[in-house]
Amino acid sequence: MRKLSGLLLILALASCKQEKELYIDLSGAWTVNLDREDQGVTEQWFNTLFTETVALPGSLVENGMGDDISLSSHWTGQIVDSSWYLAEKYARYREEGNIKIPFWLQPELKYLGAAWFQKEVMIPENWSNKNIVLHLERPHWETRLWIDDQEIGMQNSLSTPHTYNLNAYLKPGKHIISIRVDNRIKEINPGINSHSVADHTQSNWNGLVGEISLQARPLAFIETVALFPDVENGVVKAEVKVRNYTGTTRPCTLKLQSMAVGTGEKQEKVVHEFSMKDGEDVETIEISYPMGESPALWDEFNPNLYQMDLELKSGVGVDAKQVQFGMREFKTEGLRFTINGRPLFLRGTLECSIFPKTGYPATDKEYWLKILKSAKSHGLNHLRFHSWCPPEAAFEAADELGVYLQVECSSWANSGASIGDGKALDRWLYDEADYILEAYGNHPSFCMMAYGNEPAGVNQVQYLNEFVTHFKEKDPRRVYTGGAGWPFIESADYLNDPNARIQHWGEGLRSIINTSAPQTTFDFRHIIERVSMP
Repeated sequence: MRKLSGLLLILALASCKQEKELYIDLSGAWTVNLDREDQGVTEQWFNTLFTETVALPGSLVENGMGDDISLSSHWTGQIVDSSWYLAEKYARYREEGNIKIPFWLQPELKYLGAAWFQKEVMIPENWSNKNIVLHLERPHWETRLWIDDQEIGMQNSLSTPHTYNLNAYLKPGKHIISIRVDNRIKEINPGINSHSVADHTQSNWNGLVGEISLQARPLAFIETVALFPDVENGVVKAEVKVRNYTGTTRPCTLKLQSMAVGTGEKQEKVVHEFSMKDGEDVETIEISYPMGESPALWDEFNPNLYQMDLELKSGVGVDAKQVQFGMREFKTEGLRFTINGRPLFLRGTLECSIFPKTGYPATDKEYWLKILKSAKSHGLNHLRFHSWCPPEAAFEAADELGVYLQVECSSWANSGASIGDGKALDRWLYDEADYILEAYGNHPSFCMMAYGNEPAGVNQVQYLNEFVTHFKEKDPRRVYTGGAGWPFIESADYLNDPNARIQHWGEGLRSIINTSAPQTTFDFRHIIERVSMP
């Protein structure tokens, strides 16, 4: 028995050592250069070694870089009251050295534009013939990447990690990674008031936060996993996307095994044998995985979680993934939401990307546990992420605590932005929704989804009807609506109606809460009965 235990310990330690050898943590010191005049690309800054140092993950402002706040500082967000700029009583707060902006939390410094971040890396010999990926968990906003003097590409998701496949560019030896980060609104305009970009709450920061790493995997690997729980039949449909860069068709074995997170109880392994074709095209493997008799369901009272362990053997190494999920069914029935067939009453609040200490979203689970525990202590079970999408850690915390989340595609297309008129934002929102569903779709807490908030655009109804219909068919694990606030669309599962509230926009002292004695008997049935959905 002791010999067996010792062998198992040796195997576990060997596995941990192998994982560390296939992972390079890029956090720490990077060099930086601010590209104020947009000269870096034409002047080939990727061939220039910078000298000024910053610490990543972090923002430029955190590292003491940027411009002093002045009357000419460029802010992202709508200012409704211009009296601060004009009224004599605010004159002293407009003086140099005593600038005090009343519209949002004022940062110490401000930078809007492109910044280049650079780091030298050494790729080990055992990474030869590996699929190498650069993982940037939460950049803000657009990234362009160079490896040495070769440009790799550009990504501009506001909601999900930017990942770059580098196996064709990173060979064993020394290399320079150059990342150009640009936080300006350009062709893609999600709306200047979107909480994903506005200075109103988090700030329109520039930098890279969360995990920054290089990861090496076999050339035949698991790309994505989507798990679709079927509560009624006690099974999970697994859609596993695999890719093969080996140059030949390979016989493969894919193993799946589910484990209850709380107890460690495991279900039987399912083994699938197949041949994986070589090439750029991804292959999708569909497997029905039985969860045993009476699987534990997930809801706010019993947030039971499972982990699906996947292992792909292809003859060029073993690739593995672990995916957390829950057995739950979130639907609508008449005027009610249901969870696992039971009527549900949502009691929620907004989360508008409010991070006053850093100016950017937290990417650690402990922070989000603190936020969500505070919400639950006030009797709430629901958060709406207003015109933004949080990082992975928020979903993990909500899964653990049993909180129902509404996620939005990082847009408040108003005040100069609009949807449904053929601009670049229309296509970008589809892409952003795809990225969000791929990155966070397995989380049971991810129950509701909207394009974003209060859109403008004469064709918004048609656009959002098509948008909602498309994603309801693609991923039925949650319910969908068009825009929070408006418009009403026939294809939606539910309506985010702003009228059932006690303080309307601009009402001031005329609102119910200010003209009536305190009470808990407000009646909104005349609003609710107008539509046939929650």
